[in-house]
Amino acid sequence: MPECWDGEHDIDTPYGMLHVVIRGAPKGNKPAILTYHDVGLNHKLCFNTLFHNEDMREITKHFVVCHVDAPGQHIGAPQMPPGYQYPTMDQLAGMLPSVVQHFGFKSIVGIGVGAGAYILAKFALIFPDLVEGLVLLNIDPNGKGWIDWAATKLSGLTSTLPDMVLPHLFSQEELMNNTELVQSYRQQINNTINQFNLQLFWNMYNSRRDLEMNRSGTVLNAKTLRCPVMLVVGDNAPAEEGVVECNSKLDPTNTTFLKMADSGGLPQITQPGKLTEAFKYFLQGMGYIAYIKDRRMSGGPVPSASMTRLARSRTASLTSGGSMDGSRNRACTHSDSSEGVGQVSHTMEVSC
Repeated sequence: MPECWDGEHDIDTPYGMLHVVIRGAPKGNKPAILTYHDVGLNHKLCFNTLFHNEDMREITKHFVVCHVDAPGQHIGAPQMPPGYQYPTMDQLAGMLPSVVQHFGFKSIVGIGVGAGAYILAKFALIFPDLVEGLVLLNIDPNGKGWIDWAATKLSGLTSTLPDMVLPHLFSQEELMNNTELVQSYRQQINNTINQFNLQLFWNMYNSRRDLEMNRSGTVLNAKTLRCPVMLVVGDNAPAEEGVVECNSKLDPTNTTFLKMADSGGLPQITQPGKLTEAFKYFLQGMGYIAYIKDRRMSGGPVPSASMTRLARSRTASLTSGGSMDGSRNRACTHSDSSEGVGQVSHTMEVSC
């Protein structure tokens, strides 16, 4: 891979072209941070607030970032031709190896929201060796039943597309209060995303099947995510039940469940600082950040007690000689403190 691919790219895949945006350049043997947005959004609407956060910029200085836009969802995307068959959710996941190969990434740490979280989880199930870790916000591992499908179809006869998508993105409280954020996103969904293309993606997401994963020992030949996972959901978010269900299907020894208060349906937009803090500790636990700057001396915010607990439970003990370019340490995700040695037997649940 050249020293810097910074900018926009269209990648040819077995299931069509994929628009991606690269920020930065590869750093040693570290994985790329790869993002995938939710339905109704694109990488800018979904992740700009998070990645423009000052602390997140400190993190991304040490990684190359790859933002993936689902087919036809990026700003300025041309309308798909009549009769175009939108890729299935499985095929959307199957497009990602082409991205990894094109840029020469050895592996990725994925950040996905909603539909994007589902796609990244599917990608990790099919290509586990390419995925170092996953941060999954608002994931629903369950497929849509016939009743849900019929209700979606009926709603489409009486509602505009943005009004159908918004309840997927925002909590009932946010919608009832018609917050400035909801108003802004209603306008942006309507004006910046091709509505024909969005309808295709929306229909495909609502036709998804169950993610075929189960916690070891619960069913015969159970298969689940092998990499460290951080599940994130806002309190009273529309995806809360689905995230809880996903948590029950994952290996409890490498899963953290983060429920964020006062964050509504899109924590990465309403609470980017808290999510960035959690992401720092997640990367540290994987051995990729050896030192997290304590900003108490500079008057900046300090980690909350809940994030400290998360760090204690998920952070590998690193030597003072460790560097940002240190080798992978996927297996070392337990605490080395006396309160937790060899005791990680259940999912770490944190509220903040």
